[in-house]
Formats: sequence, structure tokens, C-alpha cells
Amino acid sequence: MKPHVVVLGGNFAGLASAQKIREFCGEAVRITVIDRKNFLLFVPNVPAEVFEGRDPSKTLAMDIPSTLDEDDIGFIQAEIKAIDPDAKKVDFVPSERPGAAPESMAYDYLVVAVGNRLAYDKIEGFAEHGHTVSDFYYGNKLRHFLANEYKGGPVAIGSARFHQGDGTKDIKLYGGHAFPSAEAACEGPPVETMLSMATWLGQHGKGGPDKITVFTPASLIAEDAGEKVVGKLLEIAGGMGFNYVNEAKDITRITKDGVELASGKNIEAELKLVFPDWVPHDFMKGLPISDNEGFVITDVTMRNPKYPQVFAAGDAAAITVPKLGGIGHAQSEIVAKQIAKDMGKMTPAEADKPLEPVVYCIGDMGNNQAFYIRSNSWFGGPDQVLKMGHMPFLLKMQYKNLFFKTKGKMPEWGLDASKLLAEKLFAA
Repeated sequence: MKPHVVVLGGNFAGLASAQKIREFCGEAVRITVIDRKNFLLFVPNVPAEVFEGRDPSKTLAMDIPSTLDEDDIGFIQAEIKAIDPDAKKVDFVPSERPGAAPESMAYDYLVVAVGNRLAYDKIEGFAEHGHTVSDFYYGNKLRHFLANEYKGGPVAIGSARFHQGDGTKDIKLYGGHAFPSAEAACEGPPVETMLSMATWLGQHGKGGPDKITVFTPASLIAEDAGEKVVGKLLEIAGGMGFNYVNEAKDITRITKDGVELASGKNIEAELKLVFPDWVPHDFMKGLPISDNEGFVITDVTMRNPKYPQVFAAGDAAAITVPKLGGIGHAQSEIVAKQIAKDMGKMTPAEADKPLEPVVYCIGDMGNNQAFYIRSNSWFGGPDQVLKMGHMPFLLKMQYKNLFFKTKGKMPEWGLDASKLLAEKLFAA
């Protein structure tokens, strides 16, 4: 029997892991992907669609089963219920129709790429008074609010506090740099949303950036982008008229009138656009592969130290901070190379290059403009790059188009080409 690789999760990190394992291992392994939904949700472009008044569900969903079938990868639509790393099995309930009986599946290798719960349900008042852009439902809810209900009042945009966990305490990066601690899970989206919202206000005759207050639980918004980059962003934003509140600590409550912060400050707002804590799924908590919050502990080759047949990639991994797609994609390739090494398909010299996280972020600003960030300084690296203009917008849109056209198999030259176009071939 061929070794069985079970991949939990079919969005960016799960899909990339399964595809790369097939690429590097060939037919040496059997692969099964399990996900509660049968489509990939292309999250990064939801804000752009919403602020253009389009339904994101019509353009940003990709069928998972047919995509995997091209590489002879099995798919099960099911809700994960438990992982037993000692028995090397996963418990799940098929989720196509309610009432399915619990099932179990054995594995030789497990890749945990289930992402997280976005804990909007932990924010008091969010359901009644809050908005966000993290999926199709909330994107369309905001789109309809802007079109039919929004009166043109003040806007608050920001993040709840992130609880990182202790799974990275032994990780060293970029020549011994201690792993950083984050107060927010990912603040590219709040920065993108505030800039896009300002453009939308201007286009609809409802004012400009001075109506928007952006807040962060940390001392510096988007701190993972690096102080130089953030300083430049804040200088630009301040010049445009945005209001900025740092050290908000957390969101205490959302009301009809605004956002109440744990710092004691209240922000008056008609529109409250917020991003939550990113919380591990309940079945991940208390496992011997997980840290004190429920994120999967790995080394820099994405293996769990106690259970070397268990890997993690994407947001479920403790080492994924910030919770960013580019980091998850890099991890997926590392996972695949490690399994290929075990299968005798790749040498240790080829497979054992450790994770070197880089913050890649392209955020829509509206009006065919976007910002581009490439930085590793937060992790101890030397790079901090910020560009703004039309070229990053084209890159963001073309990345989505190419992703769908190739069904997630982005060409190896894609990242290098993006760096060249964004950083060298135009001035910003």
C-alpha cells in the first residue's frame, strides 16, 4: 500500500500542499483532502469586489473536487471532529447533507491546513451592528449596506486583539532572531479597507478620509510590515486626513453608535468595519501537537517535533504570524519537500531549507490603485519595501486571474516577476 497523506483543509494552504505533494512525490503516495466546503474562497479580492459593487461569490469561488481530480487527489466534503496523532487517524462527519454518521480515516502523514475560526461571535454587538469583508456573506452584507442604508456618517475600521499562543517560543529566524509577538492577526486588510473606503466615499459624494478612524490593538498598525514601511504609510494616511488610534487593546463592544475599545476610548461611527481574533478550531485545542491556544507546533520545516508525520501549513500553524497567504504558500512547499524527502524523491539538501517568512501584501486602494509591501524586517531580515500606484493594482488583479486559470498552480517565476514589476519597473 502506498503511504496515505491526509490534508485537512482545501483553501490556499491545503490546496497548495496537496498539489505540491503530488508534484514532488509523484505516484509514490495516495492523497486525500478533507474540507467542510467544496469550493476555495479567494479571500484577498473580496474587498475589491465589494467596493466596486459586485457580488464576490460570482467571481471568487473555485471548485475544489474537480481541481484536485486533475492530479488524482481524493476529496471528502466533511467537518473535522478530532485528530488522534497516537492512533494516526482523523474523525470527521460528512457535511454534504445533515445527519451523516461519524467516520474515521487513517493516515501515514497528516497536513493540518484547516485555517482558523474567525471569532466574530466573540465580539459583542457584531451581528447587529458590525461589518467586515472576510467572506462572501459578509462582503455582500456590506455591499447592500453601502448601497441601501449607509447615510454617510463616520466610519471605524480596525482589529480585535489576537491571542498568539506559545508555539513559537523556541523558533529562531534569520540568523537567530527571536520569533515576534503579534497583537493583531493580520492588519493588511484594515489598511486596504480604509484606503478603499476613502476612495468609495469620494466616488459617491459622501466625503473623504477624514470620516474614517482606523484603530489597532497594537502600538503600531501593521507592525509586521516594518517600522519604515508603516511610518511611510501613516505619514501618507495622516496627510490624507485619516484618523488613527493605536493601543486600542481590544474591541469591547460594537453598538449602533460606534466601537467601544478596551483602552477606554470609544470611536463614534455609523459604519463599523472590523476584523476579529483568529482562533483555532475547537478540535485543535488540548492536542499533543498544539500549543496553549490550539495552533499546531512545528519547527522551521513545518514538522511537529513530537509527531514527525504531522505537518501544518497556513493559519493553523503556530509559526504563521501574521496570518498571511504568502507565508502559508511558502510553508506548503516546505511540507511537500519534506514528505518527498521521506519518500526518497528529494535529497535533504533540496528539502531542508527552513522557512524564512516574508510579508507580501498587495492591497486594493480603489480607483485602480493599490499598495505593495514586501518586508521581512519584523522577523530579523533586511528588507522593507513599499510601493503605491497602478502597477500593484494590476498585479493583484492578474494574480487572481492566473490563480484561477492555473487552478492554483502558480508558475515558479510569478513571485520574481511581481517583485521586478512592482519594485524596479515603475517609480512610486
